[in-house]
Amino acid sequence: MKILCQRGTLTSAFQTVSVVVPTRTPKAILQNVKLEAVKDQAVLIGTDQEVGIRYQIAATDIQVPGEILLPTNRVLAILREMHGDQVTIESSDSGTWIRGDRAEYKLGSENPAEFPAVAEFGDQASYTIQAGVLRQMIRRTLFATDVESTRYALGGVLIELKGETMTLAATDTRRLAVIRRPCATGGPTAAENLTPVVPSKAMSLIERSLTDESETVSLAIRQNDVLVKTSLATIYSRLVEGRFPRYQDVIPTNCQITIELTTGSFYSAVRQAQIVTSEESRGVDFRFSAGLLTMCSKAAEIGESTVELPISYDGAELVIRFDPRYVADFLRVLEPEQPLKLELVDSESAAVFRTEDGYTYIVMPLSRER
Repeated sequence: MKILCQRGTLTSAFQTVSVVVPTRTPKAILQNVKLEAVKDQAVLIGTDQEVGIRYQIAATDIQVPGEILLPTNRVLAILREMHGDQVTIESSDSGTWIRGDRAEYKLGSENPAEFPAVAEFGDQASYTIQAGVLRQMIRRTLFATDVESTRYALGGVLIELKGETMTLAATDTRRLAVIRRPCATGGPTAAENLTPVVPSKAMSLIERSLTDESETVSLAIRQNDVLVKTSLATIYSRLVEGRFPRYQDVIPTNCQITIELTTGSFYSAVRQAQIVTSEESRGVDFRFSAGLLTMCSKAAEIGESTVELPISYDGAELVIRFDPRYVADFLRVLEPEQPLKLELVDSESAAVFRTEDGYTYIVMPLSRER
């Protein structure tokens, strides 16, 4: 096999594929990335057998077709340190050569036939959605998952597909993120009312692969796995086993207080209030009074702080305690100029943050007992 490609393009593709390569595994072969070069395209393949990706290397000159295994960490180091714009990868029975500007490396090689296959997308029932929209949906939900939990399916993101609406939801039981966007069916008629849970690792890989936000992405849900196809990548993932909680039951419907806020100024104030907190004293009191939000934090071993933010509120005074990390996580994925609404019931009930574009975020308050 022999191919020529741009070093920057190859490095970017290799970095994306390397996300799924396991650092520790009893199957050492999985710590490689497979390179397949056939006719007019070269594809990098990586998998940990739970999540896998096929990533096409753009603008590749394939001089001799073939396939090889590349040791992930070693090749990444070579590509990062190598000079010049072009890279040549060539293999024979005696090994694999990687050549660049004034540098040449010879690496040993393993049998590519022993590397596990990663499914291709094929012609099957699917849904389509704009890449930029899906990327935003993932960013607004992924942070709320609980990757260490063994309860239900909290280690992934729920995808609901009903008619022409796609909903993503994620929770760790202390907060819940839900976002809805329109989608369409593509290929054969897609089944409706699907509710798969996709692992956090796979969702992170999908988000990373959505580099062209204007393109259309296809999503196919099968009985035990999901496939996502972009112009350059096909991502495979097994679904999370277990049942996702009924998130609809968590969203309060009896909020009596609505406070309008602007993301940028609110986020800045929350970050300031977060400074004087610790692992033992995470809580910050959010005091809403006429025209003013006052955030007070106190940690015995650190000190205390008071941060004020003018707001448009003229109701009765209310104090509710939040872990500021959970509020900051939500604000971080929004644009600074984006308006939002905070809906409250009382100081002990879940708080609801909403944006005008169909994004809902629920945070459970902390106890104020000392």
